[in-house]
Amino acid sequence: MNIAENIKKYTEEISPQAILVAVSKTKPNQAILEAYEAGQRVFGENKIQEMTDKYEALPKDIEWHMIGHVQTNKVKYMAPYVSLVHAVHKLKLLKEINKRAKQENRIIECLLQLKIAEEDSKYGMEASDAEKILTSEAYAVMENVKIVGLMGMATFTDDEKQVEKEFEFLKKQYDKLAEKSQFKYLSMGMSGDYKIALKHGSNMIRIGSSIFGERNY
Repeated sequence: MNIAENIKKYTEEISPQAILVAVSKTKPNQAILEAYEAGQRVFGENKIQEMTDKYEALPKDIEWHMIGHVQTNKVKYMAPYVSLVHAVHKLKLLKEINKRAKQENRIIECLLQLKIAEEDSKYGMEASDAEKILTSEAYAVMENVKIVGLMGMATFTDDEKQVEKEFEFLKKQYDKLAEKSQFKYLSMGMSGDYKIALKHGSNMIRIGSSIFGERNY
């Protein structure tokens, strides 16, 4: 299947329950344009410089999501255009996004990343830390960021029960925190586990290689 067919397949499979984020990291502009011409508008990147280069070269109605780990000193480069930051893992980063968004006269939507996997390589905060941020005086005075949900990455394993347990936990935390917050997105599920994620309430799925393929361009 080609990129356009893959976009159609996943959009039909997850819509209207969830938003498809086409993970375009390391992929050339031509591949992104193929997905764009098939109707895809939401793309996810994990390196700010690469995303910025693509933003400058590609159609301006694309919605760019930063899905990777964010270094505080790079926030200024994406502040003029980024639509959603998936991986806010500490208050310091949220403060920097707010500062840079204010300079651009924008409000940037963010997700708090919870650590749900057992792997040490995964970033994220504890659920209790997320609650502290949401109820903090520091966040209350921020006018240029808006926390609109949670993101989490499950353990990379063939054990579906493990993945289910982690997604169940994240959904439980989402429901708990959403009662007092303006939540709208639960970003969980990628190529290998999106079906489990959908079953457990995800409404934002990140798919990369299954759309664009593993081939070198």
